[in-house]
Amino acid sequence: MPLRFTFRQLEYLVAVGDAGTIALASKRLNVSSPSISAAISQLEAEFGAQLFVRQHAQGLSLTPGGQRIFIEAKRILDSAGALNDLANDIADTARGPIAVGALSTIAPMVSAAVRRSFESVYPDASVTLREAHQADLLRMLGRAEIDVAITYDLEIPKDIAFEALSALPPYVMIRHDHALVQKGEVTLEELAAEPMVLLDLPLSREYFLSTFQNEGFRPTISERTASLSVARSLVANGFGFCLINMRPTTTTAPDGEELAYLPLSGDHRHLVVGLATKRSEHRSRIVSAFHDHVKGRVEAGDLPGLDS
Repeated sequence: MPLRFTFRQLEYLVAVGDAGTIALASKRLNVSSPSISAAISQLEAEFGAQLFVRQHAQGLSLTPGGQRIFIEAKRILDSAGALNDLANDIADTARGPIAVGALSTIAPMVSAAVRRSFESVYPDASVTLREAHQADLLRMLGRAEIDVAITYDLEIPKDIAFEALSALPPYVMIRHDHALVQKGEVTLEELAAEPMVLLDLPLSREYFLSTFQNEGFRPTISERTASLSVARSLVANGFGFCLINMRPTTTTAPDGEELAYLPLSGDHRHLVVGLATKRSEHRSRIVSAFHDHVKGRVEAGDLPGLDS
């Protein structure tokens, strides 16, 4: 009996089910909205069932029958992906697409360099990069929107496997001519009296604040930002200091002002940067190759900011 659907149609169905709108699914797949809409209509005609309820203000939601087909479609696509992985394993090469996520504070320093070197070693591989904060990265891993994430060991759930690469202590980012720069390193007690620019990202902010709280100090937060670039500019212009773990290779802020990076005196919890994947008995050839490639670059010391 001939199939009543194609894998491409199932891919579009799953993308719309995950995204909630055809427009967002179109953006994620880089496929036109009319093509996706036509595929959904064809599936509904073939199955003789409505798969989505079309709500003008809220996009699309799966019908009860559509939800059952959506779940089975994901299973079929996962099985097809495993078959493709098996073929790659037999061929003993890494090829095909891999979606890599990176924490927003890590991504600017390492993601493009890793992509370039990985695709140079494996020319049949195609890397897609996505950046997000920690909570979104973990969500994307859980929903198989990305294959691997370069991130910290913050609140890793049991269904996510985390492989450590490097342990990074907290550093103090401060204006280059601040009086504390002459000390070489600073204490939390000294910083508690200074205004703080808080890198305000989910989970990361709790880590930075707990660094003070664990020693019985309370920082004076003057500015908050979710952008490391904005934080660098605020610090360089004298609005306060900032705690970071990955030190940029340049001491120049985006607006041209100068910065300094100082060690934080005392024994404080390090953040461990590593590779996170959805926990599974089988790891595809391309994901394994990516793991080995990134580990090799870290061990060689040629990824900026990852030296402890």
